[in-house]
Amino acid sequence: MKTSTTASLKHHFLIAMPHMADPRFAQALIYLVEHNQDGAMGLVINRPSGLNLADIMEQLRPDSPTAPPYQAALVYAGGPVQTDRGFVLHPADHHFQATLALGELGMTTSQDVLFAIADGQGPARHLIALGYAGWGAGQLEAELAQNAWLSCPAQPQILFDLPPDQRLDAAAASLGIQLSQLSSQVGHA
Repeated sequence: MKTSTTASLKHHFLIAMPHMADPRFAQALIYLVEHNQDGAMGLVINRPSGLNLADIMEQLRPDSPTAPPYQAALVYAGGPVQTDRGFVLHPADHHFQATLALGELGMTTSQDVLFAIADGQGPARHLIALGYAGWGAGQLEAELAQNAWLSCPAQPQILFDLPPDQRLDAAAASLGIQLSQLSSQVGHA
């Protein structure tokens, strides 16, 4: 019996290749939260949704103002699945009601992280996303084999410190690649 052992890309970036046909993922940079034999889950980290933390807090806690420096914190379109569900990536040294440890990062899905950020008590470095990207068993591996994505280890400085429009190119540059120099034609040797 032949078994397949696929290396996990958990805590990696997925970099959309220039020929990505799916408009939901064209020019996307995704942080992979999970990747195993059952599938993969990630967050698009370079697409602001047009919302900010003050917009979210107005719905969650309308009678309590958001601290001025955090009102404009961007909310990202994390992916096309469950777009009404929130996820917050942050350094692992902060823990909330529903925090998943991801090595040097944590991902929280409970509202207490949003309240803490809004009150100036939460993690200073954070990325708030609505929705996620998901792949079934073997689906991401098939897309990688079709050259739809490049991958590289995730780097917190790209995730937290760069403006969203610079993240994709910075992740590609970490591999020594300029996406603008790649052909949109796909081939296999």
